[in-house]
Amino acid sequence: MQSSFRSRLSRCIKGAVGTLLIAFGCSGALAQTFSQATLQGSVQSWVAQALEAGKGTADSTLRLEVEVGAIDTRLKLAPCTRTEVFLPPGTKLWGRSRVGVRCLEGPSRWNVTLPVTVNAWGKAWVVKGQVVAGSMISISDVVEAEVNWSEDSAGVLVEPSLWLGFVATRPLNTGQTLRQGMVRPAQVFQAGSQVRVVAQGPGFQVSSDGQALSAGIVGQSARVRLDNGRVANGIVLDVRTVKIEL
Repeated sequence: MQSSFRSRLSRCIKGAVGTLLIAFGCSGALAQTFSQATLQGSVQSWVAQALEAGKGTADSTLRLEVEVGAIDTRLKLAPCTRTEVFLPPGTKLWGRSRVGVRCLEGPSRWNVTLPVTVNAWGKAWVVKGQVVAGSMISISDVVEAEVNWSEDSAGVLVEPSLWLGFVATRPLNTGQTLRQGMVRPAQVFQAGSQVRVVAQGPGFQVSSDGQALSAGIVGQSARVRLDNGRVANGIVLDVRTVKIEL
């Protein structure tokens, strides 16, 4: 869910960009004398509107902050009667990015880009100790804290189901936010292991012993042979339990 926030926000922003470009182009948002402060203020307003437009279908719990950098102070921009603020191709309003401003009507056409940083603050799970690569992550290894989601392009693992009981793909250190690529599902039993099979149907649940016919990875499918000889596929729940839907 959280890992799709950036893509959903990006799609919404792209849908709003066209409208925002027209609004800025027609309103003469940039003054005749293009001071550094005027240029930055116009980009700040445009980015804020674009982010707000995209926030409706995204995670509204995130607190977004925009920081607009400056162009080279030696650069002098000619007066312009109509300007356009735009997002360069291949860029996203997430983390460190760039936003462009171009002159459409004036004695001298110009096109500049300004550095922009979009910070997205929200709750996430943060490592509170050292986690060795290959070890299983438990609730005692992390603490919930507010972090900047946009510090890294990898998606944040918000839901415990996306990391609890998984194993670390590399050493994790104190203060790191749990993100995609840091964990993988844990293999909890080998083929041939004895497992507990839980069969669940409408209004009932029964359990019996079985034998794993494939390796068991939490959250993934595994083949098991029931005590009556029947072979079935089920979802691995934990170190020795496989659930079968009837």
